[in-house]
Amino acid sequence: MQKSVRYNEGHALYLAFLARKEGTKRGFLSKKAAEASRWHEKWFALYQNVLFYFEGEQSGRPAGMYLLEGCSCERAPAPPRTSAGPGGTRDALDKQYYFTVLFGHEGQKPLELRCEEEQDGREWTEAIHRASYADILTEREVLMQKYIHLVQIVETEKIAANQLRHQLEDQDTEIERLKAEIIALNKTKERMRPYQTNQEDEDPDIKKIKKVQSFMRGWLCRRKWKTIVQDYICSPHAESMRKRNQIVFTMVEAESEYVHQLHVLVNGFLRPLRMAASSKRPPISHDDVSSIFLNSETIMFLHEIFHQGLKARIANWPTLILADLFDILLPMLNIYQEFVRNHQYSLQVLANCKQNRDFDKLLKQYEANPACEGRMLETFLTYPMFQIPRYIITLHELLAHTPHEHVERKSLEFAKSKLEELSRIMHDEVSDTENIRKNLAIERMIVEGCDILLDTSQTFIRQGSLIQVPSVERGKLSKVRLGSLSLKKEGERQCFLFTKHFLICTRSSGGKLHLLKTGGVLSLMECTLIEEPDASDDDPKGSGHVFGHLDFKIVVEPPEAAPFTVVLLAPSRQEKAAWMSDISQCVDNIRCNGLMTIVFEENSKVTVPHMIKSDARLHKDDKDICFSKTLNSCKVPQIRYASVERLLERLTDLRFLSIDFLNTFLHTYRIFTSAAAVLATLADMYKRPLTSIPARSLELFFATSQGSRGEHLVDGKSPRLCRKFSSPPPLATSRTSSPVRARKLSLTSPLNSRIGALDLTTSSSSSSPTATHSPATSPPPHATATTAAPVERAGAEGSQATVDAAELSPCRSPSTPRHLRYRQPGGQTADNTYCSVSPASAFAIATAAAGHGSPPGFNNTERTCDKEFIIRRTATNRVLNVLRHWVSKHAQDFELNNELKMNVLNLLEEVLRDPDLLPQERKATANILRALSQDDQDDIHLKLEDIVQTMDAPKAECFETLSAMELAEQITLLDHVVFRSIPYEEFLGQGWMKPDKNERTPCIVRTSQHFNEMSNLVASQIMNYADVSSRANAIEKWVAVADICRCLRNYNGVLEISSALNRSAIFRLKKTWAKVSKQTKALLDKLQKTVSSEGRFKNLRENLKNCNPPAVPYLGMYLTDLAFIEEGTPNFTEEGLVNFSKMRMISHIIREIRQFQQASYRIDHQPKVTQYLLDKALVIDEETLYELSLKIEPRLPA
Repeated sequence: MQKSVRYNEGHALYLAFLARKEGTKRGFLSKKAAEASRWHEKWFALYQNVLFYFEGEQSGRPAGMYLLEGCSCERAPAPPRTSAGPGGTRDALDKQYYFTVLFGHEGQKPLELRCEEEQDGREWTEAIHRASYADILTEREVLMQKYIHLVQIVETEKIAANQLRHQLEDQDTEIERLKAEIIALNKTKERMRPYQTNQEDEDPDIKKIKKVQSFMRGWLCRRKWKTIVQDYICSPHAESMRKRNQIVFTMVEAESEYVHQLHVLVNGFLRPLRMAASSKRPPISHDDVSSIFLNSETIMFLHEIFHQGLKARIANWPTLILADLFDILLPMLNIYQEFVRNHQYSLQVLANCKQNRDFDKLLKQYEANPACEGRMLETFLTYPMFQIPRYIITLHELLAHTPHEHVERKSLEFAKSKLEELSRIMHDEVSDTENIRKNLAIERMIVEGCDILLDTSQTFIRQGSLIQVPSVERGKLSKVRLGSLSLKKEGERQCFLFTKHFLICTRSSGGKLHLLKTGGVLSLMECTLIEEPDASDDDPKGSGHVFGHLDFKIVVEPPEAAPFTVVLLAPSRQEKAAWMSDISQCVDNIRCNGLMTIVFEENSKVTVPHMIKSDARLHKDDKDICFSKTLNSCKVPQIRYASVERLLERLTDLRFLSIDFLNTFLHTYRIFTSAAAVLATLADMYKRPLTSIPARSLELFFATSQGSRGEHLVDGKSPRLCRKFSSPPPLATSRTSSPVRARKLSLTSPLNSRIGALDLTTSSSSSSPTATHSPATSPPPHATATTAAPVERAGAEGSQATVDAAELSPCRSPSTPRHLRYRQPGGQTADNTYCSVSPASAFAIATAAAGHGSPPGFNNTERTCDKEFIIRRTATNRVLNVLRHWVSKHAQDFELNNELKMNVLNLLEEVLRDPDLLPQERKATANILRALSQDDQDDIHLKLEDIVQTMDAPKAECFETLSAMELAEQITLLDHVVFRSIPYEEFLGQGWMKPDKNERTPCIVRTSQHFNEMSNLVASQIMNYADVSSRANAIEKWVAVADICRCLRNYNGVLEISSALNRSAIFRLKKTWAKVSKQTKALLDKLQKTVSSEGRFKNLRENLKNCNPPAVPYLGMYLTDLAFIEEGTPNFTEEGLVNFSKMRMISHIIREIRQFQQASYRIDHQPKVTQYLLDKALVIDEETLYELSLKIEPRLPA
């Protein structure tokens, strides 16, 4: 019989060695010997569940070991001491820590240990407790008990199931037997019916049959209910409820994740940065911390409460009632408005703080926290931006699976409507805030600053580079200067257009902007725009022939300084048309407001915008229109939803001249109406202005003269109801018959002296073949003498004291402001015998007293006639402005729709045939007609077809002979030509995602194909080299080309090259990439971050926002935005109203695209380079590329 236990001594020694080196607890302990009251000091080492002890710390072989699994360790009291021995020794022993290790089986003596310090003893106790696996054993015991219990339950269920199965089988047998007995009894009963009349009613067999029948009915009932339950489980309602519950569970998980993100943001960034801001050398100030994080801590507390409520509701599953939680949450979600409104500003502050090295180092340390999972602070700051839309989407899905009779459907619908309203308010506020930030960004770019940009009513319209042509006092070109001046270098100006001002800046060598000392800030209230500068005696051909009709003139007439002229030169006719249209629209807005102010002056001293805002009827929601709280450039609430009729009405409404609305309407009208309907509305407005204006608009114009207006309009013979008499009242030939003679002729009011309220055109004042005098517009010659005296008196009262001889001529009354004076066509001078008072001057004289009280002899009917006349002039001006804007900025509509073009030509020709048309209106009409009639305009832009035609060049260059600069410039030229050729109507309706995309959006498809072809060319050129060094050199050269494209702001080209280098066929070439220099790899990483799709192309958008055109953006970024808008919001509401907020978002993206389309590069076309870039013979398909890559560098064996 074996008396000892064998064990592997070598393995035990190895474990002892590990315990000495890596033991969880090591140190000296006193061990009680077998003899009583004797303690030996040993060196103990604990490794996993084995406790070794050695004679000393340097001993290599253990003196013994204990297996601790299943043991328990607890503190033991100090043993009693005898009185022998010194007192100090007894005290020292009493202070020692005693503990005992008890083993879980009999026959094993406990191990008694002691140590010097109590802390050390506690650590040993805890370490031995962990090594004993007591918790694991306890948990195992519990699990085993549960397992045994479950096994017993399963066995019991199996036995019960078998018993039930046997019972069912017995019952089936019994049922069959009973059925047979019933049949036999029925047959016997039928035979013995005459003999059973006296038999007892309750036969025992009958009772047995009834019992069986009752059992059968119960069994059938249970089976039926089982079928009903199974059918319900498979029913759509049950499926909907399961989906509803799944949505709730997903929402709880998303809310938990969101609370965790907020917790990381607050505890991982906000609070540590607050502490850092309070340090002796703070890397960031408390104000910057507050600006970056805003109210994120409050948001975290709010959602922690909401999350706790959701978890409590989940505990009561399957009864999921959530509406009351949203009722509590909704009033507090307004805190998101401040966060969303200042989100961009917080990111800007963070970017500025990152310039501090100490802060950047500290921030990277916080971002390295494992809780951040590699995410940056900007990512966490962005999460709250999407929470409100996430709630809306969740409620939308929840309502889709909530029955209409559900107890909380109404509450959920109310919560969804409130969240959507809050989301719209936040969106509108963000739009307004973005406009303010755009102005502030431009103001910071200007070294001297610009106070007018601090006005919140200033709305940014456009920016771009124009060339300022030097001029002298009278606006003539300085030919001596032109000969030596390099216009492109010295005359280039960076121009910014706002609703009220026009800024002209120069750019220094360091990239800073400086306002011109003279004419740097032009108030549009004092400007007159001239499209075609006049020809002079010295230059009979005019400046148009010198500059190719690319120049235009702005005449500035400040009230307290001498007038001056600014001549600007646009790069192309398209850009000139765009600048002309925008500037003229801004000027028209200001002047039309001036016209309405003349009408309102006798009613109230409040200005027009305040009157419009104070009249609730003008922006009150109705069944066919709904407004948002955001104000447009006219400070009138923007339209959110409206019917097509109300949108067409707003297009011609004289009170709402908004460039934003006009651009949005003309960009997106194809979605909800047709071009023919728009043109019909404009034609009706011109032909019947008073009947076309809705009654709600006329009420504003005739607020104080309802009676006289009613009589006047009822009178069918009124001459002002007909377009034939649309000209101003002619000057009378006698004192007795002239109502003008009795009026105070004063044009010195601040409005009329500063605002060109009556100048109804911004067109050229040069000669025109159609701008001729007619009897209807020119009074007889002797009328001049009749009006000269009062005109001079008015000039003496309100005009300048000294005027030149030309201004004292009858054609230029000194009482008429400069911006109202009409230059006679055909080069007429003041010496002309038949020169008469111009129609503009006559109109000014006829309406000069509109802001003053009615003098004796001037009744309400005459004043009402003047108001009607102003409406006619303003209506005509409005129609012409819309047509000019349409023709100049949306010429593609007429190029693609010849019927529309012919209808507009017919309308304009009809306008020109009107004998009573004012010369200003006639000139504007002629300009529009001339612009529309030019079939083949002089287009200096290069087209892709022209480049393809040059492919027959003598010899194409190869990649090695072309420089990186040449390649980058020609890639940029090609990308811009392709990008510029996309008409904006292709961006509507997601046509590029439809099966017939080649027919609906051919230019977008061609752009995508060009992108792929260029990317394939880059990859193919690299793979054409057999040796590693050549491939590495090719990669370095293409990276250099991409970097030059970035400098040229061709981000599409950067993405073409970077995507080619990221292809699997190129990316897997490890030997090739090993030869590429570190500088090139770092540069490539920088370029890839610039065009990365992370955060919806966050870095690319930031670069495009800060750069000046020309630039080539990545088209896919905008297509993604448009697809998101199209899929996220419908075109029409449930009531059939146009979702104009969606139209505004689409228009905003299209305007940004067209901003980059209109600005052209000044790069010369090099056929030898483009021939190489467009050579499809060099391109290798994707499959062949990968096969070639495998051939060059085969896969390594696994």
